[in-house]
Amino acid sequence: NLTMDTRQMIVILTYVVLTQITLGNIDEFDCVDIYKQPAFQHPSLKHHKIPEKFTSNESFDRKSKYKTNDQSCPKGTFAVMDTYPDASIYRGAQADISIHNLTLQNNQLSRSQIWLENGPPGELNSIQVGWAVHPRVYGDSATRFTIYWTADGYKTTGCYNTNCPGFIIVTRKPSIGSIFKLSSVYGGDKTVIFTPHVYQDVFIPGWALKVDDEMIGYWPGELFTHLKNGASRVRFGGNTYISPDGISPPMGNGHFPLKDYQRSSSFLHVKLTNHRYQTIEAKKILRNADSRCFRLMDRRYTKENGKSFSYGGAGGRCGI
Repeated sequence: NLTMDTRQMIVILTYVVLTQITLGNIDEFDCVDIYKQPAFQHPSLKHHKIPEKFTSNESFDRKSKYKTNDQSCPKGTFAVMDTYPDASIYRGAQADISIHNLTLQNNQLSRSQIWLENGPPGELNSIQVGWAVHPRVYGDSATRFTIYWTADGYKTTGCYNTNCPGFIIVTRKPSIGSIFKLSSVYGGDKTVIFTPHVYQDVFIPGWALKVDDEMIGYWPGELFTHLKNGASRVRFGGNTYISPDGISPPMGNGHFPLKDYQRSSSFLHVKLTNHRYQTIEAKKILRNADSRCFRLMDRRYTKENGKSFSYGGAGGRCGI
């Protein structure tokens, strides 16, 4: 005796992309009940209910950027732009991040992403969103949409993607961990970008994730302590992890940044959401880079690219 509206809601809640199986560079996804995804195994989310506004999401078409097989369901070196760790509180961050292909060894990692953080080191709450080449996690050297979180300074909580209970997926299209189908070509005539947007949603409460204005999912507020109060620090840029032989992999597009955007890996339209939930251009920034292996070039604000910067390098024996 269900009403039509109720039956439609059940269909939406029954099919959600959850489990990813990687076969070479081909991804296969399973569809499961939205409340049976790993997130709900977290003890704090036992009675969590997904807001209806997230489960009504029907449009999510990014075939031009993600290799999804057209499926759907009925410590290292770094180069980052860093907001000053002052009294400011941020409710979100976003940027257009250029996408690049890199070839890495099994014990290497290279990421380009946004960090939102709060809390002292031992209790650090951190949300990270961007792209990564991570053979140890994915089993290949493909560039993939990647997220990460921790609530206690990487000690016992947190993981990549949905490898542990926490992040709740609401999209019905493959997304987390997917391979980017297109990437920027060095010196080409077009920069391929994607636009992750992480923001504190007062109605969850928690931190929501959109990509190219499409809702992907969210981290419930129950996961965090310090991030419940907003982010005290936001970072944009790249980082790598050095393999045991002391060699760092490349970052960004594998080249030092140049004046030419087509020969640089970049973050464009770098924006923050302030404590009043207003979107603002990033201004108060601290620039960090490993000058031997990686460089960072701050760029002037333009109407075309907004607040932007370029970064990257080939890696090697850094800091020696």
